[in-house]
Amino acid sequence: MSDVSQTEKFDAMLLHLATQHEGGVHQLLDTFYGFLRRKTDFFTGGQPGEAEKLAIEKLKSHSKLAAKDKAKKDAEKAEQNALKEKAKLEKSRQMEIESSKIVEVTEEEANAIKAQQNGTTEPVPANEKNKTESKVDDKDSDDDEDSKGKLKPNSGNGADLPNYSWTQTLEEIELRLPFKVNFPVRGRDVICNVDRKHIKIGLKGHPLIIDGETPKEVKTEETYWTIDDRKSLILTVEKVNKMEWWSQLVTSDPEINTKKVNPENSKLSDLDGETRGMVEKMMFDQQQKQMGKPTSDEQKKQDMLKKFMNQHPEMDFSKAKFS
Repeated sequence: MSDVSQTEKFDAMLLHLATQHEGGVHQLLDTFYGFLRRKTDFFTGGQPGEAEKLAIEKLKSHSKLAAKDKAKKDAEKAEQNALKEKAKLEKSRQMEIESSKIVEVTEEEANAIKAQQNGTTEPVPANEKNKTESKVDDKDSDDDEDSKGKLKPNSGNGADLPNYSWTQTLEEIELRLPFKVNFPVRGRDVICNVDRKHIKIGLKGHPLIIDGETPKEVKTEETYWTIDDRKSLILTVEKVNKMEWWSQLVTSDPEINTKKVNPENSKLSDLDGETRGMVEKMMFDQQQKQMGKPTSDEQKKQDMLKKFMNQHPEMDFSKAKFS
């Protein structure tokens, strides 16, 4: 392995170290020489002046390499600029040639041009319009394969289903289930059993309306239900994990697209300061990942590195590898 490749393997480590020094190169060098002084015999292991001689020798050697690299980069930049200028001139010349040509058009194209000049527009054929709209729809549907076939959340970040509807905040789930019977419902008529991962609801003597596994765990001790106007059941269950959205009430239900959940309806203000901060950070990071952007921690590291690079414009980071 060459000397260059031997040193480059430490680039990521050294760049990380450099970003931790807000004082710039001066502080970085002080840390480096402090390490040699405390942990090695660099300054005392040889003859007097030998450490200084070695340091100056390496400094001069790398100064020459830096000058050589700069000259090479300047030459490459000049060559690229020349190629760009040449391409620009060639494009300009080609445009002049094209503009001087006599272009033949079909009768249909001629009528379209005449209509445009007269201030009228020809209607776009229906089949062409459909093709355009289809492309837009295809693009939207291809943006996120995972969201295909999922329901859009209702105004309460849940779902409106044929037999019931449910809403959610980060802390709890609320279910509203109307009983489609012709008699007033009393508490003793109701079957409502909620385990940590199972919900069973119905009326005695009738088929169960809900009987399925929940996608996440609930706190059974914080579960309660009431009968509204002798017609509907209202069930409230508290989530065990208060930092995630449910995509279903039970796993047999169609899923909602949790990426379309509206955080404003999540009652973040009800959470304590520490939990709210964690939830907001989690939601921000999730949105960033969906958009292919850095998370808050990754952005912080990038900002630190950018600050260090701005403080030292004389340093070349073009070949640096960031991990």
